Amino acid sequence: MLLFKYTKAPGIVRIRSGGKKSNIRRIPMKLFKHRSSQTLVIFTAMNSISARDRAAIWHPFTQEHTAADNIAMARASGALLYTDDGREIIDAVSSWWVNIHGHANAHIAAAIAAQATQLEQVIFAGFTHEPAVRCAERLLALLGNPFQKVFYSDDGSTSVEVALKMALQFWHNKGTPRRTIVALEGAYHGDTFGAMAVGARGVFNRPFEPLLFDTLTVSVPVAGNEEQTLQALEQIFSTHEVAAFIFEPLVQGAAGMVMYSPEVLGRMLQLCRKHNVLAIADEVMTGFGRTGTLFAFQQLQNEKPDIICLSKGITGGFLPLGVTACTGKLYEAFLSDDKHKALFHGHSYTANPLACAAANACFDLFEKPGTMQQISAIAARNEQLKKLPEQFRNIREVRCMGTIAAVEFGEQEKSTYFNELNDFNERRDAAYAFFLERNVLLRPLGNVVYLIPPYCITETQHQQVIDVITEFAALYSTKK
Repeated sequence: MLLFKYTKAPGIVRIRSGGKKSNIRRIPMKLFKHRSSQTLVIFTAMNSISARDRAAIWHPFTQEHTAADNIAMARASGALLYTDDGREIIDAVSSWWVNIHGHANAHIAAAIAAQATQLEQVIFAGFTHEPAVRCAERLLALLGNPFQKVFYSDDGSTSVEVALKMALQFWHNKGTPRRTIVALEGAYHGDTFGAMAVGARGVFNRPFEPLLFDTLTVSVPVAGNEEQTLQALEQIFSTHEVAAFIFEPLVQGAAGMVMYSPEVLGRMLQLCRKHNVLAIADEVMTGFGRTGTLFAFQQLQNEKPDIICLSKGITGGFLPLGVTACTGKLYEAFLSDDKHKALFHGHSYTANPLACAAANACFDLFEKPGTMQQISAIAARNEQLKKLPEQFRNIREVRCMGTIAAVEFGEQEKSTYFNELNDFNERRDAAYAFFLERNVLLRPLGNVVYLIPPYCITETQHQQVIDVITEFAALYSTKK
C-alpha cells in the first residue's frame, strides 16, 4: 500500500509505503500536479507485482527501509516504459545507460531468438562458437589498431577487473613488477573490489574501504584545471613505478557527467607513453555512440589507450556482456611455455552465445546511417538546455557531449542543492519524484539532473524531457 498524506508541515507530502509506519518519505507537495486538500490513499493488492517484489527482492542502490514500492513494468517499446497500471514513462536514462537502440528492438530480439534454438551456452575454456568469434572480429574492426584481442566477461565492473589484472600481470610476466594504479578523482568503475579500489572513496564503498588497495589520484582536467592535472600526472609518473592509468574518457558518469576535452586526454596519454605506463580507457558508459563518436577515444588525434573496457550498450540493453580489448603488445606478454603466465580469469557465462548474438545485432544497427544521424539529432536538441543558466540563477552549469546532457544545480558559493549529505537524500528523491510524476524517468546524480536517452527517442519525446527539466529549473530557481 502507498499512502500519500498531506502533513501539518507547509507544502510537504508524506509518503508511507508497504503499510509500515516506519517506512515514510517526505516529499515537497508542490511536486505533485494533481492534489487536493484531502488525504489520497492508493491501495495495491497484496498479490500485485510491487507487493510481491517488496516481500522477496533486495534492490540495488536502495535503502529498503525508506524506499517506496517499486513501479511494476508490463512492457516497453522504443523509448517508452509501460507500467502495469497503464502509465507511459519516457526512459530518458536508457535504463541505466544500456538501452541504446530502444526497448524490445525487433532486430536484436529476433537475433537472440534464433540463436536460442541453436546454442544457448557452452563452456568457453577449450570451446568456441560463431557468435563470439564474429562479435570479436567486428568489434576489433570498429576499434581499429592497435587493438588485437578481446577478452569476454559479464558486465562493466568485471571488464574493469580483467583490465586491471591484465595491466598488473603484464608487468609481472615481464619480470619487472609494478603495482601502482593511477586514477582520476571522483571516478566510478564498478562495484567489485578491484573496480571499487580504483574508484572514488565514498558512499558506494565506505564499509569496504579498509580492504581496498591504495591508488594514486589526480584531479579531473575540466576546463581551467588542465595544467594542474597534467603537472600532477607528470609528478606521479616520474616518482613511482606506475603499472597503469585508468580513466573514463571525456565524461565521468557517476561523478555527475563531468566532462573534459579530447585535447587534454590526448596529452595525458602522451605522458603515459613517455613514462611507459599502460592506459586503460573505461568506455563502459561512453562506448557505442554516447559522446557523439562510436567510442570516446576516437575523438583523439593520435593517441590511443592500451586497454579498453566495454559493456552496457554493447548488446543494446538486452543481455549482460563485458568485453576487455587490448593491444597485441600486451597480449604477447602472456604467451609462454610457462603456464603460470596465462591470465587465470574467467566466468561461467563468458562469451555467452545469446549475448554475443545480441551484440552482433547491435553492431548491425550501427551500420545503418540512420543511427549516427539520430545521435547527431539528439546532440543538437540537447543544446537547448544551455540556455537555462541565462534564465535562472541557481543553475551552476550545463554540460553537453553527444547524447549526454547534464544540468548542475546550486550556487557556486554554497553546498550543492540536492547532495548536502549524500546521493540518497530527500532533495534528490524529491527531484526524482517530480520527474516520475510527469512520466519521465530521470535519476539525478546528487545535484546533477542528466539525460542520456535511447537513440530511437522521437523529437516529441525528447522535447517533453527537456521541457520537464526546464519546468523543474523554474520551480526551484529565481529568474534572472
